[in-house]
Amino acid sequence: MRTLRLVTTLAVAGLLAGGAALVAATPASAATAVFSVTNNWGNGYQGQVTVTNNTSAQITSWRVEFDLPSSSSVSQSWNAQQTTSGSRYAFTNVSWNGTLAAGASTSFGFLVNGTGTPLNCTVNGASCAGGTPPTTPPPTTPPPTTPPPTTGTPVERHGQLRVCGTTMCDRSGARVQLRGISSMWLNWETAPYAENLSALRWMRDNWNLQVIRAAMGVEPAGAYLSDPNKARTQVETIINNAVTAGVYVIVDWHAHEAQNNQSQAVAFFGDLARRYGHLPNVIWEPYNEPLQVSWTNVIKPYHQAVVSAIRAADPDNIVVLGTPTWSQDVDVAAASPVSGTNLMYTLHFYSCTHGSALRAKGDAAIRAGLALFVTEWGASNADGGLDGRSCLPEAQSWIDWMKANGISWTAWKLDVGTDTTNLLSPGAPVTGGWNNYLHGHAPFVVANMR
Repeated sequence: MRTLRLVTTLAVAGLLAGGAALVAATPASAATAVFSVTNNWGNGYQGQVTVTNNTSAQITSWRVEFDLPSSSSVSQSWNAQQTTSGSRYAFTNVSWNGTLAAGASTSFGFLVNGTGTPLNCTVNGASCAGGTPPTTPPPTTPPPTTPPPTTGTPVERHGQLRVCGTTMCDRSGARVQLRGISSMWLNWETAPYAENLSALRWMRDNWNLQVIRAAMGVEPAGAYLSDPNKARTQVETIINNAVTAGVYVIVDWHAHEAQNNQSQAVAFFGDLARRYGHLPNVIWEPYNEPLQVSWTNVIKPYHQAVVSAIRAADPDNIVVLGTPTWSQDVDVAAASPVSGTNLMYTLHFYSCTHGSALRAKGDAAIRAGLALFVTEWGASNADGGLDGRSCLPEAQSWIDWMKANGISWTAWKLDVGTDTTNLLSPGAPVTGGWNNYLHGHAPFVVANMR
């Protein structure tokens, strides 16, 4: 269940300085840093610190430091450069927000795992409330709570997933980053690799796969619209195998113009939600990659209709929503998000084509409060790597960015072929055992799943 958004600005002299009340006015010559909670989900929260220049002259840089109790930690931050030493966190300005005119303010944000709030805050070496730095040591805190189990299948470890702030959390409130692979368009796969239970178990145990995406083609000949029984059987086989193997499964309506077949999508997802929505394994993806069409007039109304059909039977499993321009314009979706609970938004990248400019769109969406899921990516050109080329340094930048932001992912694609993104080479058995059959970007993908 999505938590209520809090905008409770708390005086730093109270919450940041260990609870002591502010008994004197803030000196006019001091810079201040005020902490607030902007979202809270019980076992964690999203915080914000607003730095204000209370001096009479411009400042060109700032540095905020604070402690957290040992039971809590900052998992990610934005609009500041973060360094950590034990329980002490330091945040310095980035290039564009360090200069503050007299009386001006800027803010940075962060996510905390745990319920502990900042203590002993300083800004540019002085108290965040103005005056001298605090000297009270951090209070003694109780031992941290029992961490989530590290054995068993992914679903046994994490259980029911939910959206918490801009990330995904498990049943215990711990942040989760799922990593896995996507099938080929099921209507075009060269062999039923994605439908094989032995292969799925092998990927779970040898690649540390946690999630598989069933990319059910919709529009081409031989796909769902022309052969619904075959397509549904393929998807349900993958769902049932995922339940048996204890991994998560994304049911992907793999289409580019899904708004033209909205009634079929509503019926498909409504039916599957009634029969599988009670399972914690299932994640719904109603629209793979919309083209360059309007979010507000075309894509959003489609999502609203399909999400409504899903929620009629499944109130809590995550739904991942496709975004304009082949699921790249997440910043556009952030300006008018779909109402509802446990909704995430799709961002797709191919590292030879997409770089920092697309990550900036992702950063903007996260700052606006969206939770992202990269349901498809490749270390190739956007065509999937028809030329066989890989761009691994840029792919690593994407991997690092997704890890820093807690963004789950599934890599394209489980099939045999010459494209960079085909994970398997000719002769790969359907049942797994693929250590000697890795192709294209597969070694890089597998290394980052482990």
